[in-house]
Amino acid sequence: MISVAELWPILLGWAIAVASPGPAILAIVGAAMGGGRTKGLAVAFGVWNGSIIWATVAGLGLGAAMVAHVWMFEVLRYAGAGYLLYLAFKSARGALHGGQPNVIARSETHRRAWLRGFTIHVMNPKAALFWGSLFAVVVPASATPIAMLQVGASCLMVSMFVMAVMAFVFSASVISKGYLRMHRVFDGAFAALFGYAALKVVTSKLV
Repeated sequence: MISVAELWPILLGWAIAVASPGPAILAIVGAAMGGGRTKGLAVAFGVWNGSIIWATVAGLGLGAAMVAHVWMFEVLRYAGAGYLLYLAFKSARGALHGGQPNVIARSETHRRAWLRGFTIHVMNPKAALFWGSLFAVVVPASATPIAMLQVGASCLMVSMFVMAVMAFVFSASVISKGYLRMHRVFDGAFAALFGYAALKVVTSKLV
């Protein structure tokens, strides 16, 4: 087991990293502003489920196998970038043509919202490296499987907490009403941010 004194700095750093602007946080914020708290939570839960997959992959040491087979990361890289560009296109269309907000369709089901969050995270190769670095660098090499499970489960709980807070905050009435009044401006900003995220995924050195 890892002591609380050793664990809390890891969790603090993890919380800051999770809250940093990225494709997943953008999707949660947009969903919460455009579709309400439950849609934001649905996207957040989808992202969290994707994190469980990457945490399991990293914890089992399969990340090293993926690094050894770079083509796996390349497939994820371009698939993920393509999906982010699709989201950028939807947001840009809303910004240019008006009508209903396009960051998230208000008629979108919770299942589709969940799937959107899950897809964004599973197709993000940086998420795999993020979890891989946690177990390879942050967790001591001498750590037992129980200690690794403790760190992984704790980080997953912190991730869900941070993302849930984001969904609650950005679904606040004053924010959501402001978004609905000025959604073309917000959609334009989200289009630019999703497009930039896609560019970073394509151009960043992963391995």
